[in-house]
Amino acid sequence: MITCYLRYRIDMYQLNQFEEYARMWIPLVKRFGGEHHGYFLPYESNSDLAVAIFSFPSLALYEIYRRDSASDSDCQAAYAFAEKTRCIISYERQFLRPILPVKTDEV
Repeated sequence: MITCYLRYRIDMYQLNQFEEYARMWIPLVKRFGGEHHGYFLPYESNSDLAVAIFSFPSLALYEIYRRDSASDSDCQAAYAFAEKTRCIISYERQFLRPILPVKTDEV
């Protein structure tokens, strides 16, 4: 499993638009075979920080998602919405692998 951690700098004056953008992506990741763990918006932290976390079974399947989402009309609409509203200032992407608890019946 590979988990993608996206750290966004967002325009706080466009917070509602960023939330709308986030809600567009959650089902799209699932449609392409991933599991979205959610978007996390500022609460009592830096006011321009937002995070998204989602996983794919492998890096190869993530790469297929990236390739196929580039030509998907719903994904293109989400990108266009973010560009039009300028709700995203910048973002960083990191790939992580989880360490999960061992199931007791596997020990």
